[in-house]
Amino acid sequence: MRYRRGDVVERAIAVLDEHGLEALSMRRLAGDLGVQPGALYHHFTNKDALLAAIAEEILRRGRRPAEIMAWDAEAHLLCLGLRDAMRRHRDGALLIAGVHRADAEALERPLRAALERGGADDDLARVGARTLLRFVLSHEGDDDADFALGLGLLLDGLRARLA
Repeated sequence: MRYRRGDVVERAIAVLDEHGLEALSMRRLAGDLGVQPGALYHHFTNKDALLAAIAEEILRRGRRPAEIMAWDAEAHLLCLGLRDAMRRHRDGALLIAGVHRADAEALERPLRAALERGGADDDLARVGARTLLRFVLSHEGDDDADFALGLGLLLDGLRARLA
């Protein structure tokens, strides 16, 4: 049977959820799909490319619909959406943090745009977006009340800077 790229990513997410990031390998995934490991290289040049595709799909599923709203409400929803996406899958936070460590710009971009819309200059938008992102990545395991309080504190600080 021939698999499309989306099929491979879907099965990889299932393997991630069932066995965790440590157990996710090209060999295991190929075995689950009933193909030779080399067949996966038709879709992904290496395991890092596969992990990036998995992370992107997890994030895509976690995105909330965009609406016209105040910058701080948008930043709040972006942070909640990222946290939800990471928590939905076993080792989701570990995967997303690892894949995007080298390319944090992809995760920071929407947060930075929200801050700029709120009047932040380049420095505040860059540092504010990075701070929010790092908070979400490092506190996804907190209980909901603690996470909400911490996120609120960060947003309060940004609001004060922008006032």
